[in-house]
Formats: sequence, C-alpha cells, structure tokens
Amino acid sequence: MSRDYQKFPDDENGNVLWQMFQDGDDLTEAHEIEFSIAFNDEAQVDRCALHLLKEEQKISLFQDEESDTLEWIITIYVYMEPEYEDIVDLEQWFTKIASEFGGVYDGWGCMAYVYDDPEEEEQVYPN
Repeated sequence: MSRDYQKFPDDENGNVLWQMFQDGDDLTEAHEIEFSIAFNDEAQVDRCALHLLKEEQKISLFQDEESDTLEWIITIYVYMEPEYEDIVDLEQWFTKIASEFGGVYDGWGCMAYVYDDPEEEEQVYPN
C-alpha cells in the first residue's frame, strides 16, 4: 500500500499517523488523544490548568518525579478522530497556551487498539 502524502504528510505527525494506519488502527474511529505541556514552576502550571479547565478541557496534572529537574506535566485529553489537520491545529493552540503560561508544549500520543489478532497487545504511539 502506498502512502497518501495529502492525508499523511512527511513530518512527525504524518509519520505517526501513517504508522498507526499501517498497524491496522482504524483512524475513522475517535480516539482519546493526550497532548502534554511541561512546566518548571508550580504556580504557572496551576494557572495554566485553571485556564484549560475554563476552556472546558479534560486535563490531569502531575509532578514528574523521574525528571532531572522539577517538572510538572499537564495532560489534555481530547476525544477525536486522529486527523492530521486537527492534530496540527490543536498542537498550535496548546503551544500558544503553553507559552502564555511559561510552559513548553511536549507532544501528543494515544492508545491504539488493533482488533485483528486477540493475542497482540495494545500499542502506544507517542509523538
């Protein structure tokens, strides 16, 4: 099967979506996609989390104890079909929000469920 570069452009997001598609993930089904923003300051992460809640976003917040520096992570959960343009739009929005509150946008990922072989385990696609 050849890659449709209109649907799966040759960049990091397109490559992840193409890999998901090749692995048999149904990209026409909605997935819970997790977008992350990292912070070094607890007060800033609290302000950003409150802002995202006011924007009606589903979030979680935790301190990354495995990081070399004190780091707080906000994960934003968006239930959507994983389409390239929508992911890029959300990345731009979360990057803007991260910068407004002194954080750094840290990428996205989602669980992929492939039902062809019940013996195979679920896969995780980080970006």
